[in-house]
This record gives sequence, structure tokens and C-alpha cells, in this order.
Amino acid sequence: MIPRKKGPLGLRPQEPLPVVIIGNGPSGICLSYFLSGYRPYVREAASHPNPILHRKLLEISGQCLLEQDLEYLSEGLDGRSPSPLGLLFDALVRPDGDLGGSAESLLSWRREPERGVAHLVLGKGPAGGAWQTMEGSMITLSLGDWMEMPDLSFRDWMAKRGRQLRNNRAATRDIAQYYQHYVEVKGLQQHFRCGALVTSVRPLPPDTPPGGPSEEAGPPASTLYEIRGEQEEPGGGRSPFRLYARNVVLATGAYDRPSRLGVEGEDLPFVRHTVGDLEGALRARALGPASGLPLLVVGAGLTAADAVLLGRGAGVPVLHAFRRGTGDPALVFHQLPAVMFPEYHKVHDMMRAPGGGAYPGYAGLPLHRVLRFAAGGRCFLREVGGGGGGGGGKVRDVRVAMAMVLIGSNPDLSFLPDEGRGLALDPGRPVSAKRNPLDTDPFTYESARQPGLYALGPLAGDGFVRFLQGGALGAATSLLRKTGLTGTS
Repeated sequence: MIPRKKGPLGLRPQEPLPVVIIGNGPSGICLSYFLSGYRPYVREAASHPNPILHRKLLEISGQCLLEQDLEYLSEGLDGRSPSPLGLLFDALVRPDGDLGGSAESLLSWRREPERGVAHLVLGKGPAGGAWQTMEGSMITLSLGDWMEMPDLSFRDWMAKRGRQLRNNRAATRDIAQYYQHYVEVKGLQQHFRCGALVTSVRPLPPDTPPGGPSEEAGPPASTLYEIRGEQEEPGGGRSPFRLYARNVVLATGAYDRPSRLGVEGEDLPFVRHTVGDLEGALRARALGPASGLPLLVVGAGLTAADAVLLGRGAGVPVLHAFRRGTGDPALVFHQLPAVMFPEYHKVHDMMRAPGGGAYPGYAGLPLHRVLRFAAGGRCFLREVGGGGGGGGGKVRDVRVAMAMVLIGSNPDLSFLPDEGRGLALDPGRPVSAKRNPLDTDPFTYESARQPGLYALGPLAGDGFVRFLQGGALGAATSLLRKTGLTGTS
């Protein structure tokens, strides 16, 4: 039989894979690590400060974590994440993490390639996902140690490169490079296809042959997905691809599609929606102290605060508009310890200063919303009531050099029917990492509405790298059981 020619992903297009992961950020990297045969074992006589978890670990001393009852192990744990597996995995690798300690991980790692599962990781850009697109000098919200992947110390990696953490936090440039290095040093490159844009994922009818609809009939597949997309070519251009998978894991993150105000003029060239746009304008000197007009920043979250810091650091006058009052307890600044996040608390102080007079070059406009944008850099803003509604107030007409609308972001699930709404907790609303994540089993991360479809990271409500690795653990355990390579003890 003549072998079928391989497609642009280096695969024979009709060979169904056990697992395809869409997204090559931290969630996709971590799951690939588990599926590549790296297995965590509970250290002999492991001692944990939580007495209940300590007793449970003694029962499985020396055993592989992937073969345990994860629901039982995670029962009763509490912490800074709603994810029981996020809390469990974090408790095992950082036994006293919330106390600021540096106790040794209770897991050891073994490479057992014969226990791996064939899989493919598809990503639009380089390994690292959204971290590769962020402005490199920005500092992470989480501690640097909390950004690391299993079995590769981020702090040690930084030290070997002569780099230092800043107030125990890292620059996004370092995080992006660390993730790329991790994929290389752990030998995961063979599973990664970067520059692959997925345009469609659809389940096929249950009676579809395992080789795809164009193959000869065979035993029916329990689940089979068709994945279509375009692969970047080395010399430029893109080639279409199509492949099939028994299981699909969504790990695309939540930062692909910036939220919009939905007002008139928002598509004008001077209105932008990412901090990267601001950094590019500053680097190209399209915006600077000589611009003569201020930078308008719209939003009261950390991304907006980053834009304020960038603008002021470059000597650009900043006009900062946000809908909440400065004392609103819902502002994220109230949740950040001042000692760990002095730069964000400085922005909060600026926001609270009457008229911004204490901070030359900064003017805060609390309780304001944008009505519309117009040509010539004109922005119309209305003062609103204390509740942040659309009540009347005077209208300001200001001219700016650039307007940054930074009010959050949403995942891009345009490759799914109805952009994935039918898979969300509330199918009647758009998918949102914070308000309406995908409905998944908390211990397997498999969709409650679509068998064989999994969701990790922000799509499943896990917003921090520190905790999303528990989702990879749960999904890996489920997928390994499906392939018969492991089972619950």
C-alpha cells in the first residue's frame, strides 16, 4: 500500500490522533508535559503541613499521582482558587506557598515515555501563547515562582541567565523565554505546531469511520472531531490543513479578543485596545512628550494601570477615565497587598488624588464613561452617577493623541459553533473567563455538554498559572484512562 502524503502539519491527514490541544500557552504546555510520559510520584514519607492531606499522602507514598483518586485527595482543601485540583497540585508542589515559605515539592518526576499519549499542540504563535505577545518590560501580577512549569525552577533558570526577580516578580519577557525554553529542554517540540491557526472544530456523527469520512468503513468511533485550519509556511503564505482527533482540548486562554465599549468611532485609527499598541507607538515615537496632546486611558483594571505607568514613564501626559468611584471596593487595587504591588498602589493613589494635582501630568476622571469618539482625536465623555450607570452629567469634549480602551478581554472561540456559547455555564450569554466559563467537570475538565471536548485555563475559570496546572493534571488523568494507560488505584 502506498503511504498517503503528509499534510502541512507533517501528519497524514486521515489518521485520527488521540488528543489535539488547541493553544500553546501554559495550559497546553503543561498538559503536553503530562501526555509526553512525565509522571509525578508522591515522595516517600512526604510530610505536609495540612494534617488531613498529610494522612492521605501517607496512604499513597511512592505512588504515581496520575493513578490516584484526585477528588478524594483534594477534598477539604481551600485557598485562593475555586478549582479543587488547582489547590491540590499547588499544595503538593508548594506545601507552604501561601505562607511565603520555600518548602520542597512533595512530588518527584520520572520520564516514562511508554506511558505517553500521542498528541498535537496547535498554536497561532510561538510556544508560550499570549505571553509572547505582551509588552516585555511589564511585571507579572503573580510571584515569579508561581509562573513556573513542573520540574523546572523558574528562579534557578533566571539565576543562570544573570537575571533577577523584581520584588519577587518577573518581567513578561522572562516568562515568555522561560516557556519556550521549557518546551525545548523537556523535549516537547515534536508535539508542537506553531503558526497553526484553527478555523473550525466540529464533532462528526457517531457512525463516522475512525479514519474520517473519506476512509473505508470501520468500527464506529465513540467521539471523533474534525479540525481545520491554516499553517504558516516557512517561505510565507499559509496552507490549509485538516485532521481528526478522538479528544480535543481547548487551551486558548482569554486574551485574544479585547473588550470594546461599543460606541460610535471606536474603530478610528487613534483608538486602540491593547497595551502592545501603546508600547509600539512609544517605541516608534508616534507618541511622546512632544505630541502636545494627552494619552487617554479608559478602564480601572491592572491593564489600564499598566498603560498609565507606561505613558507617564515616557513623559506623556495621561488622562484617565473610569466608570467606578475611587473608593469602590470592587476595584482590583483593594485586593493587592501594597508591599508586593507598590506600582499599582501608586496608580490607585493617583486615581484618588483630587483633580490629580499631586501628580503633574496625570488627570483622573472617576465616574466617567465614553459617549463616542470622533475624527481629529476628539473624545466625548459624560460624568455618571455614583453607581456607574448612564445617568446625566456634564459632557466633556477633549482632544487626545491616542485613546487606549482597556476594559478587559474575551476568548476567541470563533472556530466553534456559535462561538462556544452552547458549552458555557449559561448558554444564553457569550463565553467569558470571569463571568461565564465553559461548563466542565471539576476533576476531569471534560465538557459537561460535549464528550471528548476538554477546556483548560481561563476557559474553565482558572485564571492564574499557579492553579491552572491542576486542570492539566485532571485532564491528563482522564485522557490516560481513556487510552488504558492508567487507572485509579
